[in-house]
Amino acid sequence: MFGGYIITVAVTIGIYIILAMSLNIITGYAGQISLGHAAFWGIGAYCSALLSTRLGLPFWIGLPMTIAITALTGSLLAIPCLRVREDFLAITTIGINFVVQAVFLYVPFFGGAMGIGGIRSPFSTSSFFWITLIFVLVCIVLDRWLVTSWIGLALESIREDETAAAISGIDVVRFKVAAFAIGSGLTGLAGHLYAHFMTFISADDFGFPQSIVILSMIVFGGIGTLRGAILGAIILGVAPEIFRPVLDYRTLIYGGLLIFMMRFQPGGILGDQSVLPKLFRMVRQRSPALVRSG
Repeated sequence: MFGGYIITVAVTIGIYIILAMSLNIITGYAGQISLGHAAFWGIGAYCSALLSTRLGLPFWIGLPMTIAITALTGSLLAIPCLRVREDFLAITTIGINFVVQAVFLYVPFFGGAMGIGGIRSPFSTSSFFWITLIFVLVCIVLDRWLVTSWIGLALESIREDETAAAISGIDVVRFKVAAFAIGSGLTGLAGHLYAHFMTFISADDFGFPQSIVILSMIVFGGIGTLRGAILGAIILGVAPEIFRPVLDYRTLIYGGLLIFMMRFQPGGILGDQSVLPKLFRMVRQRSPALVRSG
């Protein structure tokens, strides 16, 4: 039983890592503030659940369909968001989260307040762990490719200075939509894994507090970096299991954590502007000189 508990926590952390990486593409790489990322997670989970329960599609057939539908939905919802920036963009994404959750909660087609149960899980808990781990590794490879590609360079230029990027000939709108599409697609993957692992979902699983949790992961670890997204997901994914007595105050704690990190350590623990990476670079630069002097 203890082993099963550890595996369950590990699978949950793996799903959070994918969620953190997906939000990092939108907010960290493209610089687009999103405070409603749980909405896309819910879209992916509900899409996967409906494909499984209503159409009877197996896990592997529903997977690409869920990713494609979530990516398309993210692209469509990104279009009105592109008309606003900064604080107004944050407010818009919050509104999307509440609207999507309300649709899941009050529309009978999506199960209403009763949610959707009976989702088929074709794998054992241990097998699901390895499948989740494989998908995490695939997402890491995709992330590394994206950063070094011309798409990643365009997103970085938009993040640094949107006006300068547009003057340089970069199609800002096109690449913003691409960032939302890629990030939403990965979020759909996380939703697919979550639905089939839990075998039951409800609208409360994808509310605004979950968006704060996901955002806290990348801000805490280091926004705009892969290592920061992974570390933040691991630490804040384990934290609820360790601090269960204060679980009811999780949103308050994560909100306070966001304020603290933005005030005193805006680069996160492992961000490009944080202390630890600078120390690692200094040690790496000094190492050849120490070897030669020795």
